Amino acid sequence: MKGVIYPGVFITLEGGEGSGKSVLCQRLARLFKRRALVTREPGGTAVADKIRKILLVPSSEKIAPLTELLLYSAARAQHLQQKIIPALKKGKIVFCDRFTDATVAYQAYGRGLGLSLIQQCNQIATLGLKPDLTFLLDCPPEVGLKRARRRFQRQRGKKEDRLEREKISFHRRVRQGYLKLARAEKKRFQIVDAQQEETVVFKKIVEGLKAYEIL
Repeated sequence: MKGVIYPGVFITLEGGEGSGKSVLCQRLARLFKRRALVTREPGGTAVADKIRKILLVPSSEKIAPLTELLLYSAARAQHLQQKIIPALKKGKIVFCDRFTDATVAYQAYGRGLGLSLIQQCNQIATLGLKPDLTFLLDCPPEVGLKRARRRFQRQRGKKEDRLEREKISFHRRVRQGYLKLARAEKKRFQIVDAQQEETVVFKKIVEGLKAYEIL
C-alpha cells in the first residue's frame, strides 16, 4: 500500500518518554538499510537540531507554551522540506520518531493549548502531509520515566531533558491524548504495549508492517 501524495510510505512512531521509540527506530534502520530513511522530531536537519536544543535542554528561562508550539512547527517545516518530502518522492519508506501527533498530545493535552490552533500550525508546517501508518508505543508514564532514569544512569553525563522533568500529571495527560488520537483514527494507528520486552515490541511492529504490505 502506497502513500496518497508521494510514491514513498510515511510511518511514524509515537509515545511518551521512555517508550522505546529511539531504540526501535535504530532496529528499523538496520532492518531496511538503504530502502528507508529513519529520522526524528524535533530535529533531522542542522537547523531543526538547533531548535531541538532550545526545546529540550533545560534552561533558567521558561519557554511559554505558544513559543514551544511555534518552535516545534518551525523545526517540522524545515525537516519536512529538507528531508522527509525528498525521501518520499524517491519512493523510500520514511520512519519518523514523532510527528504531528506528538504536538497534539504534548501541546494540546499536556499544555492545554487550543486544539484548533495546533491543527492550524500542523497544517501549515506539513502542507497537509499525514503519516500512512502510526505505531503508538503505549505504556504508563511511571514505567517510561523509570526507564529513562535508568538510561541516564548508564550514560554518564546525560541528564533529563526539559520535558522529562515535567510533573507526572503532565505525562499522564499526554498519554491520554495519544490514546484519544488512536481511538479517533483506528485505521492509521496501531497501539503496541510498550511495557513488553524490546524484542517483543519490535516483533509486533514487524507484524504490523507485514500487514501493511511493507515487508
